[in-house]
Amino acid sequence: MAIVHARIDERLIHGQVAMVWTNTVGATRIAVVNDEAVKDEMIIAGLKMAKPAGVKLSILSKKKAVEKFQSDVYDNDKVFLITKNLQDMEFLVENGVKTGTINVGNIAKREGSTQIKKSVYVTKEDIDSIHHLIDKGIRVTAQMIPAESDQSIIEYLPK
Repeated sequence: MAIVHARIDERLIHGQVAMVWTNTVGATRIAVVNDEAVKDEMIIAGLKMAKPAGVKLSILSKKKAVEKFQSDVYDNDKVFLITKNLQDMEFLVENGVKTGTINVGNIAKREGSTQIKKSVYVTKEDIDSIHHLIDKGIRVTAQMIPAESDQSIIEYLPK
C-alpha cells in the first residue's frame, strides 16, 4: 500500500486538492472514501471532472476501501487518500489502513463546532477522533495548503 498523503477535506476534490496537493505529494491515484459519495451520481460525476488529468480515481465506501487497501491492490500507485470527515478516516485506521500522517484541510462550521483555523471547525466528537488517532501513533496536522506550517493539530485545539 502506498498512501503518500491522507487528508480530511469535506469538499473532497477541488482546485487545491486537484492541482496543488496532488502535484506536491506526487500522487498517481486519488482515493475518495465516503459512504454517501459512492452512492450519489452527481458527486461521482463531479469528482471525475475535478480529478487531474493522468491521475487515477477510486471512489469507495469505507468497507470497500479497507478491503482494497488490505489486498494491496494499490501497491503500484502513489495514493492520495481523502475522506470527508475525521470519523471516516478514523474508521479506516481502526480497520488496518496504514498512514503515518493525516492532514485536516477543511471542515466547515456546523452546530456545536468551534473554529480552530480559518477553514477548520471541530466538534467534541472530532476532537475525540483526533486524540484517538494521535494515541495510535499517527501525526495529525491542519494544513490548508502545503506552504502552511505542518505543526500538530493539537496546537490549535482548545485547551
